[in-house]
Amino acid sequence: MGRGWRLWGVAKRVGGGAWGGLDRCDCSATAGQKAGKMAASWRLGCDLPMLRCLLGFGGGRGLGLVKGAPFGRGAGWRGLHSTQWMRADPIKILMPSLSPTMEEGNIVKWLKKEGEAVSAGDALCEIETDKAVVTLDSSEDGILAKIVVEEGSKNIRLGSLIGLLVEEGGDWKHVEIPKDIGPPPTTAKPSVPPPSPEPQISAPVKKEHTPGKLQFRLSPAARNILEKHALDASQGTATGPRGIFTKEDALKLVQLKQMGKITESRPTPAPPIAPTAPLPSQATAGPSYPRPMIPPVSTPGQPNAVGTFTEIPASNIRRVIAKRLTESKSTVPHAYATADCDVGAVLKVRQNLVKDDIKVSVNDFIIKAAAVTLKQMPSVNVSWDGEGPKQLPFIDISVAVATDKGLITPIIKDAAAKGIQEIADSVKALSKKARDGKLLPEEYQGGSFSISNLGMFGIDEFTAVINPPQACILAVGRFRPVLKLTQDEEGNDKLQQHQLITVTMSSDGRVVDDELATRFLESFKANLENPILLA
Repeated sequence: MGRGWRLWGVAKRVGGGAWGGLDRCDCSATAGQKAGKMAASWRLGCDLPMLRCLLGFGGGRGLGLVKGAPFGRGAGWRGLHSTQWMRADPIKILMPSLSPTMEEGNIVKWLKKEGEAVSAGDALCEIETDKAVVTLDSSEDGILAKIVVEEGSKNIRLGSLIGLLVEEGGDWKHVEIPKDIGPPPTTAKPSVPPPSPEPQISAPVKKEHTPGKLQFRLSPAARNILEKHALDASQGTATGPRGIFTKEDALKLVQLKQMGKITESRPTPAPPIAPTAPLPSQATAGPSYPRPMIPPVSTPGQPNAVGTFTEIPASNIRRVIAKRLTESKSTVPHAYATADCDVGAVLKVRQNLVKDDIKVSVNDFIIKAAAVTLKQMPSVNVSWDGEGPKQLPFIDISVAVATDKGLITPIIKDAAAKGIQEIADSVKALSKKARDGKLLPEEYQGGSFSISNLGMFGIDEFTAVINPPQACILAVGRFRPVLKLTQDEEGNDKLQQHQLITVTMSSDGRVVDDELATRFLESFKANLENPILLA
């Protein structure tokens, strides 16, 4: 067999793309024979791609040899002992879609460093979605070779490349970013094109805006008065919002002129000059007192000047909340129904549970009562998908939780089947995760009915905005003592104190009309005022 056998061993090793090719060729060979055969294969002095071509073996992509390498012993040795054959196509880490409404994401923190080993299921980074901060887990084993998007980057579009993995044992230090993936968009300030060379113009044009002369935003009425009486706004003081020079300010100037305290001061227009190239400021002839499109921005660290404002950066959650609230109020016909519920019996049951070291809140009873009522009236447990109503087979209650980044609604799954204590434990755990930004997508996506309770903030009653595609949301105020005239068993009138809460249900008029909403509130009130019905 001789040389032919050795040639076959090399070809098998090339085809397998691993160093174990000789072992698979002859498993009975001793270690000395293997070493001798490997050394003999090097003595062939033939380039490995040529061997594949001669013997008809494909594959070997994992070797990564440079195409066009010269034949010969030296070239083959350098090719096999360089790191190029170890390189393979890196595994791309793309910005994933972590919620149905997510369009962009922010990289909050990378949990792995470049060169660190990664196993499937390991947390790679934290991504802020439009709902919460979610951990991105790896689906592959390997080494984190390159962090393309640094932590703190914002508004990364879905599908953008954020990192690269290589297989274990790969050369992660020399990985290259694929050319077919463009850099993700960032929120860095847009690059300002270099200013075009300005033509030299004569001195009178520079005198058009006198340095130190105040520029006011004039109301239409004020502008007419000033032009009529040949007055200049800089002679007075602007008292309107954001530094607007109002009609009253102009009338004060007229009075001062009539009293002789000020003189006429109409600005003299500059003589027209034809420059070699028109300037942007001279493209259109503006009024005597140009009005800026927006007020000037304040300077950080300095006192706010008149008419300035401070921009507040909006998080993804805030932007999505603003978008969805606007869509809800503009596309969903809201109808409202209000009822007062006596929670005296609930408070007594709650006190008895506290004696048994079972801590529950009034809101837990409200969640349970709403779930039981939805089970009794499935026609309210519906949603609108854009084409028509849809009956929901589950009763999942979304509970509004206020966080520093905005309002989010974690879900109590199958609330009708849960007990009061189980609901209380779920609300506490989900509320903590919501405030910590650790909610999983399945813990806040979906839901069939929402409850928003502002009673702990001292609010008596309010109306809430529906969270599409849900059809209803219940707004709950605080419970308050109210004196009511009742009759005892003998028919005598007497004043008795009751603990009442006001609930207002906002319903989608397309699927839950006023009559259905009224019946729902009647049933809800009966269930809440009689806790025994909630068992």
